[in-house]
Amino acid sequence: MRRLHVEESAARNDEGAALFAAGRYREAVPQFEQALAGCRAVLGPEHAATLIVAGNLGVAQVAAGQRRRGLKQVVDNLADRVRVLGDDHPDTMTARDALAAVHRTQGNADDAVAMSGKVALQRARRLGPTHPDTLTSRMGLALAHAAAGDVSSAHRLLVAALTDAEETYGARHTYTAMLLECGHAWGLIGTSA
Repeated sequence: MRRLHVEESAARNDEGAALFAAGRYREAVPQFEQALAGCRAVLGPEHAATLIVAGNLGVAQVAAGQRRRGLKQVVDNLADRVRVLGDDHPDTMTARDALAAVHRTQGNADDAVAMSGKVALQRARRLGPTHPDTLTSRMGLALAHAAAGDVSSAHRLLVAALTDAEETYGARHTYTAMLLECGHAWGLIGTSA
């Protein structure tokens, strides 16, 4: 019986993730809510799967326009991960990166810069400067600086991450392309780069 409930919660989480990826944020929220309720009931509030689904729910809520609920969910999820997993655990850093992105997208530029800076340093120290998660955080830090109006720092940070990605993975790799597309989209890197 327990396995059935876990599988059902996993399926709801997967459905929520698919809806979120398709931009159907409002439809994703109830899927994540039901998955979270199932995980908490069967696995408990501190299980890794429960923590992941709780983070997914918070991000979906913010994207669906439920900003206060979503921000509280993301903040609580980060606190839970710090308490359960420790401050430097990769899953905790993922939650911190999500909170930084929420701050950036909600116009809290100063909080986004501080949070993005912390997670970029943590990931570089623990995973290395060119690990995919670190590159994502470095990109987030550049975007936070851009959102705060510090375009010069944003450009410098993004170019440094792009250079590191090119040297490590090559000019045509997915990680390099992600950074380059981000730079183009935000006007931080010219199209001739």
